Amino acid sequence: MKKKEITRAVKFTLFSISAGIVEILVFTFFDTIANFDYWINYLIALVASVIWNFTLNREFTFKATNNVPIAMIKVAIFYLIFTPTSTIIGNYLAETLKWTDYLVTGLNMLANFILEFLYDKYIVFKRSIDTKKTNKSELVNKK
Repeated sequence: MKKKEITRAVKFTLFSISAGIVEILVFTFFDTIANFDYWINYLIALVASVIWNFTLNREFTFKATNNVPIAMIKVAIFYLIFTPTSTIIGNYLAETLKWTDYLVTGLNMLANFILEFLYDKYIVFKRSIDTKKTNKSELVNKK
């Protein structure tokens, strides 16, 4: 069982890295092309990365078959708390304290990574982890 949880953590980390790349690319695009304020760039990039990360982790990390709309509502609840908190703190650090936008975004991404893994594992997918059958396991069960 321990090996399975290590594998799950590694998968979550790799998908989160890919979501982080999506977030940085979207953030950079809006920061350089649109020249919006930090908080607008951050919110747009965050939404893009959340959709990416949710989709991949539900399918491949947690292998969950729970109701997608309900799972997304649970994730939305997480982000109703995380987003304003991280946006306000991030905007304060970037605009008031003049921290580099990319450092602030990186810190927000790290906090998001840790908190979202725990939230997904123990709240969003808690009862449906590993309920998705793979083609291989379906073939074995048919024999």
